[in-house]
Amino acid sequence: MSFHGKDIKIFSASASPKTAEQIAQCLGLPMGKSEVNTFSDGEISVSIYDSVRGSDCFIVQSTCAPVNHNLMELLIMTDAMKRASAARITAVIPYFGYARQDRKAKAHDPITAKLVADLITAAGANRVLTMDLHAAQIQGFFNIPVDHLLGVPVLASHIKSRIADHEDEYVVVSPDLGSVTRARNFAERVGCPLAIVDKRRQKANVCEVMNIIGNVKDKKVILVDDMIDTAGTLCNAAKAIMDNGAKQVTACATHAVLSGPAMDRIKASPIKEVLVLDTIPLAESKMLPNMTVLPVAPLFAEAIERIYQDKPVSPLFR
Repeated sequence: MSFHGKDIKIFSASASPKTAEQIAQCLGLPMGKSEVNTFSDGEISVSIYDSVRGSDCFIVQSTCAPVNHNLMELLIMTDAMKRASAARITAVIPYFGYARQDRKAKAHDPITAKLVADLITAAGANRVLTMDLHAAQIQGFFNIPVDHLLGVPVLASHIKSRIADHEDEYVVVSPDLGSVTRARNFAERVGCPLAIVDKRRQKANVCEVMNIIGNVKDKKVILVDDMIDTAGTLCNAAKAIMDNGAKQVTACATHAVLSGPAMDRIKASPIKEVLVLDTIPLAESKMLPNMTVLPVAPLFAEAIERIYQDKPVSPLFR
């Protein structure tokens, strides 16, 4: 008998119902029956209609916008399952909000990513399954196991199928120095050379592209980043790349946050296509004609199956 529970159950709060349903379908399981409501004063109410006593429960919930509401849903649902005697609770968080507040940038700053980690643990989660944390060291903020999936294998596999045997026509570019490791991993998977955009920030949310390290002239460029938020970094990098003689630019990112002026910037940019994963549900208003969205459910489903069976998750990174 498994020490952690008699069965496996997949639940969803309100942020990621489609992804949760796809995960359940991949595993051949029905969705767990639950309901999330909001009272007139804004308080959140969670009802679990399935018995979870002794079960291995997985709650699928991205903490994307509205971040605080979705985070509270996750915490409350976790608490409900803990009090209902679930054997093990895994918080499946395709997009982990507050991940960029991972250090003190100036005096008296909070480290909110650590606070969120403590809240999830205190609520009763026994494990966290997430994808492409903005800062990998956030795994160490938790006192429970964290399985950190990567979006690069999914994105690179899609691009590899497109470029086939024409790798010499392409180059993978990191839009800043912070994304070099991710871009190098991507480049190795698709068999293309790597280039780097060197930039300097003059002030918050404004960046100035200074130089491109590597050759992009007459190449088809694949820009790789972990997320597209206001799209300033991505669009400035794309402009600099085209100014240096590139033929075209395709942007790849795991998380499509797309806040503020992101949509207008992408529309005005020379980016030919935007390739993202569905870690954050996209409304119709945020879907562009040149945007391709790939599902993460198959990868998360395999990770969940491995966690349930006490098998290593590391093979998913290969």
